[in-house]
Amino acid sequence: MAFDGCFVTGTDTGVGKTLVSAALLHTLARHHRRVVGMKPVAAGLIEHRGQWVSEDVLALRAASTLAVPAELDNPVALPEPLAPHIAAERAGRVVTVAGLLAAHRELRQRADVVVVEGAGGWRVPLNDRETLADLARDIGAPVVLVVGLRLGCLNHALLSADAIRADGLPLAGWVANAIDPDMACMEENIATLRRWLPAPLLGTVRWHAESPDPGSIALNLPDAWQ
Repeated sequence: MAFDGCFVTGTDTGVGKTLVSAALLHTLARHHRRVVGMKPVAAGLIEHRGQWVSEDVLALRAASTLAVPAELDNPVALPEPLAPHIAAERAGRVVTVAGLLAAHRELRQRADVVVVEGAGGWRVPLNDRETLADLARDIGAPVVLVVGLRLGCLNHALLSADAIRADGLPLAGWVANAIDPDMACMEENIATLRRWLPAPLLGTVRWHAESPDPGSIALNLPDAWQ
C-alpha cells in the first residue's frame, strides 16, 4: 500500500507537535507534490485577518503545498484553550470521530499525503465515549511520536509507545524536541529512548529561544515515505 500520510502525536501538550508536523510537511514536499496538514480539533483561537483561527492551523497551512477549505484541514475550531471535550461542551458543540473522519477522507481525495496533528497526548477525549486515539485507529496511518525532552519524558514516551501499539498502529518513528533548556543529562535521555523505543529516531530539535523555521529542521523519513 502506497504511503499517503501519518498521524503526529506527543507525549503531552506543548511538546512541539505543530513544529514537527510542519517540518514533516516540508520534508515530504520534496518527494510528493500535494501535501497538506490537518488539525482535526484545535482548541484556542486567535484573531487573524478578521477571522478566528488556531495558530497551529496557520503553521500547518504555511507548510502545506495544497490549500483546502477550513472545514477540511480544521473541521473543529474551539475558542478556549482547553481539553477538546471540555472546550466543545463550553462552545455548545459535539465532536465525533465520524465527523472528523469524513473530513480526512475528503483530504485524501485531494492530496497525495495528509499529515494529521493530534491534540495533547495519545488518548485525549473528544466526547464521553471517543478519544483522538479512536480517530487515529480509524485513519490507520503510521504514527510519529514527538517526545518533549524534559524531566519525566522517559516514562511518558514509553507509555505512549505502548498505548499506540496496543491500539494496533505502527509507531513509524519519534522526534526528540528539546523544550527545557536546563534539562539535565539530555543526551543520556535521548540515548535511553533510542534503546527502549521500538522505532527509529527521525530527528532531534535542539533548544531555540524562539521557534525555529520548520523548513530548516532535518528529519530522516522512512524509505517507504519517499
